[in-house]
Amino acid sequence: MKSNLSLPHQNTIKGSQLPTIVTDSLTVLWGDWLKLRVRATQVVASGLISPVIYILAFGLGLGSTLDRTMTPPVGESYLEFILPGMVALSSMTISFAGTTFSICGDRLYTKTFEETLLMPVHPLALHVGKMMAGILRGLMTSASVILVAVLFTGKVWSFLNPLFLLLLVLNCAVFAGLGVIVGLNVKSLEMVGLFNNFLIVPMSFLGGTFFDPGTLPTALKVIVYLLPLSYTSTGLRAAAYLPVSEFPWYAIPILLGFAIALSLFGAHQFANQQD
Repeated sequence: MKSNLSLPHQNTIKGSQLPTIVTDSLTVLWGDWLKLRVRATQVVASGLISPVIYILAFGLGLGSTLDRTMTPPVGESYLEFILPGMVALSSMTISFAGTTFSICGDRLYTKTFEETLLMPVHPLALHVGKMMAGILRGLMTSASVILVAVLFTGKVWSFLNPLFLLLLVLNCAVFAGLGVIVGLNVKSLEMVGLFNNFLIVPMSFLGGTFFDPGTLPTALKVIVYLLPLSYTSTGLRAAAYLPVSEFPWYAIPILLGFAIALSLFGAHQFANQQD
């Protein structure tokens, strides 16, 4: 079924439409929250396992050896160095996977997604509402990882200051937006696994979570900085441990640009979606 909201008829957003789009986005978010709240514990737990394993294996295991031979570029130990990256990693994974599987479930199994397409709202509101639900999933999981980080370091303000939280929200927005687009296009859950294996998993290790991208050779540095997670990892690390004067301010507009571009593309997808 094709959405009766065709993008060519709504390819511009007038100022008078913005309040309606915001309201409709919140309505879509509320609908997803009603389904999400009954699985909140499951969502938090599922996104906490991998970061905790990485913290134990790399932060405490490998880190205890590295700390005797080198000093991390940021933080007092290798464990402290990777903790902001673990927050970025958990927010990316759950924002993407939770959003993708939610849309896939509605499209491919319960067959209720066509009801969403028939809603008399702007396609951008549909995308933003689904994206905000993904942001909420990412923040729920990230909160538990932040709690672990605070327990290990005792540095509460490092992980709860405004710059840290702003970057975290932007990271969730980027990968939730990507999750919406993937969820709208995949034909089976197996295809979701392909996206996860060839996009999310490589980014987990290449996105600056375990190393400082600035120390890489130029060719590799170019590749790493094509990944949005790299800006989140380096930005969160700086927000947690460095003075404001050394914060990479370019990370904010870059992540915001990713989120806006994905939102516009997602709105186009919603306007032309057929299920």
